[in-house]
Amino acid sequence: MNVLIDSDVLIDFLLDRNPFTKSAEKLIEKVRENIINAYLAPHSITNIYYILRNHYSDTERRKRLIDLCDSVRVAEVKTITVLNALANTDINDVEDGLQAECAKAVNARYIVTRNVKDYVKSEIPAILPEDLLKRI
Repeated sequence: MNVLIDSDVLIDFLLDRNPFTKSAEKLIEKVRENIINAYLAPHSITNIYYILRNHYSDTERRKRLIDLCDSVRVAEVKTITVLNALANTDINDVEDGLQAECAKAVNARYIVTRNVKDYVKSEIPAILPEDLLKRI
């Protein structure tokens, strides 16, 4: 099953943010066991890198993201993906729209996020990490 993991869940994993750590860790474990094919949107890399700045050095942030990309694939984005996200006014936040378009591009079954409400109008349904774990 293909899924797109939103930045918030990946940050929970990388920063050990309780109470969300356990479900994020279990999700990444399922990815590493090849039970789930996980993707992230390319812009998530820069967002996560920026958010990690107060916790890790530049070298450590780069290493953590490289390690993450060993398990979670980066979705390839084409110009049409970006244009579709910009044109989609059903999703108010352009970043969320780009996440949704990246999910479509990788044929994701779900967008795994803690912000399910942000994707109510997405063609790809959003699901909480713990709810996805219950389904597999």
